Amino acid sequence: MESHIKKLTFAGTLVTLGIIFGDIGTSPLYVFQTLLVEGGKVNNLLVLGSISCIFWTLTLQTTFKYIIITLQADNHGEGGIFSLYALVRRYGKWLAIPAIIGAGTLLADGIITPPISVTSAIEGLSNVPALSNPIKHPEFVPGSHLILGLVIGIMLALFFFQQFGTKIVGSAFGPVMLLWFLMIGTLGALQIVHDPAIFKALSPVYGYRLLTEHKEGFWLLGAVFLCTTGAEALYSDLGHCGRKNIQVSWIFVKTTLLLSYLGQGAWVLSRPAGTSFAGVNPFYAIVPDPQLLMIPAVVLATLATIIASQALISGSFTLISEAVSMNFWPRITIKYPSNIRGQIYIPSINWILCIGCILVSLYFETSEHMTAAYGFSITIAMLMTTILMSYFMRYVKHWPLWIVVIILCVFLTVEFSFFITNAAKLLKRIFFVVFEIGLIFTMYIWFKARKINNRFLHFIDLKDQIPLLIALSADESVSKYSTHLIYLTKANNAKQIEEKVMYSIMSRKPKRADTYWFIHIETTNEPYTMEYSVDQIEPGKVIRVEFRLGFRIQPRVNVLYRKVIEDMVARKEIDITSKYESLNQYKIAADFRFVIMEKFLSYNNSFGAKEGFILNSYFAIKKLAQTEAKAFGLDTSETYVEKIPLVVKPVGNIILKRIEA
Repeated sequence: MESHIKKLTFAGTLVTLGIIFGDIGTSPLYVFQTLLVEGGKVNNLLVLGSISCIFWTLTLQTTFKYIIITLQADNHGEGGIFSLYALVRRYGKWLAIPAIIGAGTLLADGIITPPISVTSAIEGLSNVPALSNPIKHPEFVPGSHLILGLVIGIMLALFFFQQFGTKIVGSAFGPVMLLWFLMIGTLGALQIVHDPAIFKALSPVYGYRLLTEHKEGFWLLGAVFLCTTGAEALYSDLGHCGRKNIQVSWIFVKTTLLLSYLGQGAWVLSRPAGTSFAGVNPFYAIVPDPQLLMIPAVVLATLATIIASQALISGSFTLISEAVSMNFWPRITIKYPSNIRGQIYIPSINWILCIGCILVSLYFETSEHMTAAYGFSITIAMLMTTILMSYFMRYVKHWPLWIVVIILCVFLTVEFSFFITNAAKLLKRIFFVVFEIGLIFTMYIWFKARKINNRFLHFIDLKDQIPLLIALSADESVSKYSTHLIYLTKANNAKQIEEKVMYSIMSRKPKRADTYWFIHIETTNEPYTMEYSVDQIEPGKVIRVEFRLGFRIQPRVNVLYRKVIEDMVARKEIDITSKYESLNQYKIAADFRFVIMEKFLSYNNSFGAKEGFILNSYFAIKKLAQTEAKAFGLDTSETYVEKIPLVVKPVGNIILKRIEA
């Protein structure tokens, strides 16, 4: 997104409505209906108490926690749990755990939120007068084959078009969501006019009474929590719109949301005593003149839920991209479908989410069944964000300890209450458990295995190796391996090099070259840094290139290195004309070759059960990931992959008895 969009402007707030608030903005479609279903007999206490809980949840969780506090964790314009982790990771190694759990549960949210939103919108067709008779038109009953078919069709189309980017339709997101919020606010206001007393529901007293006096009481918080879905994603999309646009837009969004909930409550209270609300969605029930307006309302609701789903899918792509950059996820194919900064497409994640969404739709069938299983993942994600935010407030912002403790206690109390009520749904959501565990397991294994790998990195002084490299380069008795030989190095210190790199050059068949290049990539905490520096350690013979890339930049080394060579040639710092006499006279460019060293787990290992499990899992996962050459954007024609064994703990105490023949 262009930088001017992040400034506080009308255009910026309009874009924000389309990108940020789709998920939380479509929650009135199903939240109040779910509370009526789970609350049993409908009475004043249930209606007023539910709205009170919704209002204070939106105020505490969304407004106070995310809009006011969490958006301050601005990592050079970017948000999200990995951006937050990047800000606080130096204050505790264990903070990687809440970051991994939070990211995994957020991704799991991506396979249930789109089906809930789209299904609840499409089910509105059963409220169209001409189609509302379930006997004459059973095909429009929630859970019918037609409704399921429409939902799955929309899902397939949505995921299919991801590969083309959202540049074409993205400009329509803001205006559509503006119409949506104006519609839900207006529909609610029309009902409130008939019963302004509904505003007393905003008193916390009614919420307290619902939780303590109602027979379901505390357990209704699981349904109340649905009103704040999208709050976590709101922070993840900070980089697309900017803090000011989000904060100002939220005033309008929250107002329309409250009007919608209050209007639905006023409509329910206006019904005669003993009215059954089974199968009734108050959101569609308050639409005036259904003959004329119900179909437009359903169409607009469907468009809004598609936009909400699009934002969540894009957020999932961004999350995985950051996880790859920060070594929490295997390297996978990431594509850039448009020139809009930050817009990416990850085929593997796209189709995993697509299959997951379709299976969720087929398994639960109706939005009512889906909401009964929703909330567990997001409560965990929110708890993890709270933990990381406490470190941000204390150590980055330097807030007084007593303030941090009070804020932490408030949010942990609220979120742990939501967690307990949503944990009761665990049996209903076994469908998602495997997916969530798989995501968290993959991130944890990848992170821990990389740590173990790094333990066995041995660095040596590069200057001590220069005489050897120069001697090898001049030794014509050794056939030349390449004119320019390039290695990727993990040595943060420019004066060092991995011992294994020198072993690769000198051992087995020595790799003689005219120039040895060592490329190091530093991933910065900033998202879009693209810088490089060159250190000619031995001019023309040993050169180190340091790339500083933001955590959202894909390290396409082949392209970046070619640009460095072009710059150095233009500055007359190097001559890349071939050194072979036959080619030099025709000014043919020299040859370049990258050497990539890929590890495999050696049989010469004797380690404990934990390390063995982590490393065996790591190498099993690695087989499904991109190769190092592809991950770093290296052309295979210029790349040699060298396999080297990883020995964590060599097998010792071998007793081998020799016998005479």
